[in-house]
Amino acid sequence: MSGLWRNRDFTLLWSGQIISSLGAAISSTATPLLVLAETGSPLDAGLVGAAGTLPHLIANLPAGPLVDRWNRRLILLFSELVAAIALLTVPLAIWSGVFTVAQLCVVAFVQGLCFVFFGLAQDAALPMVVPPAHLATAIAANEARSRGATLAGPPIGGFLFGLDRAAPFLVDGISYLIAAAGLLFLRRDLQKPPEGPAESLWRAAGTGIRYIWHQPLIRVSILLIAASNFVFQALILVLVVLAERRGGSPSDIGLMLGLYSAGGLAGAFVAGRLHRQLSFRTVLIGINWVWAVLLPLNVLTTGTIQIGVLGALCAFVGPLWNVVIFTYAGMVVPNELLGRVMSAVGTLTWGVMPIASLTAGLLLTAIGPTASIWSLSAIMLAAAITATLSPSVRHAPTLEPVEEEARALS
Repeated sequence: MSGLWRNRDFTLLWSGQIISSLGAAISSTATPLLVLAETGSPLDAGLVGAAGTLPHLIANLPAGPLVDRWNRRLILLFSELVAAIALLTVPLAIWSGVFTVAQLCVVAFVQGLCFVFFGLAQDAALPMVVPPAHLATAIAANEARSRGATLAGPPIGGFLFGLDRAAPFLVDGISYLIAAAGLLFLRRDLQKPPEGPAESLWRAAGTGIRYIWHQPLIRVSILLIAASNFVFQALILVLVVLAERRGGSPSDIGLMLGLYSAGGLAGAFVAGRLHRQLSFRTVLIGINWVWAVLLPLNVLTTGTIQIGVLGALCAFVGPLWNVVIFTYAGMVVPNELLGRVMSAVGTLTWGVMPIASLTAGLLLTAIGPTASIWSLSAIMLAAAITATLSPSVRHAPTLEPVEEEARALS
């Protein structure tokens, strides 16, 4: 770990992103609270959530080839600046008395689009910033960064929203500007020169899908991630509405989401040590069954603290899942293909999120939060059964031989 933190460029990138991630966690907590306060409609909240995640469905495939072609440093920088400008229009609209849900949908979409480009560029650049021996540790550190931000962000977001509805969005906009300033000091080249003539955009996008299709373990892993992302994206809105209907204040809901994230932060610290001892089989099967068992217990809760504790238990195992799968991908996928492959991964795994947000809004409107939890639990049970029966998962390797081979080739 100490060698990783002597890596100037990684430390600079990591530090800037913890500020930006904290701001994003603050505003994402305030967003459904703002919509519910303005309209009282879970469906409107679902629409805003869908707008924010729609870029994962429609932009990931073309973004991947562009990340492999364009200057990744500039992609990182402009993503932060555009997101900052979009977020800062929200407090201006609130203070001017012209705020609308439609505006928030547009802002959420722009922020989501910037997130897609930034995330793909960062994932593809990471193997260029850190050596293979430190890659898994760097991914775990990034997990800890995002989990730590989502631990602190929701309580701060709930508190700021209680003071002024515009404050969380102002803070997020400023955080993006600070992160953009830090990117100006990166020194290292973030990509390898392309090999051969450039493919057309859509053919290049298809390259990532074809690569995934011919890797059975990665293919099944992605389908399982997509199922869990659908469930947890929908679950967040369901739990917010459930807590609100049980008398939770904005600060209570922020604390609930903070507890949820605390489990993820703890899991991120553990994941960096455990990933070499566990095979894909143990991780993919075990974690899906943990989620399948825990989700229905939300029906039995009576307060926001209990919901937060259950969320923390679910989130604790999530980072191990991410470290194992994405370390494997970072080791076996050629770096010149990594942007395209990760864009295909993002399309399949994050592309379900706008559908999940809309589904959550519709379920809440039609059957209420309790029945919605049972519906999401059924999907999670199906994913756990699929993982258990999959031949490629049952015969999956540990990461240590893959890491040794990557070190030998570097």
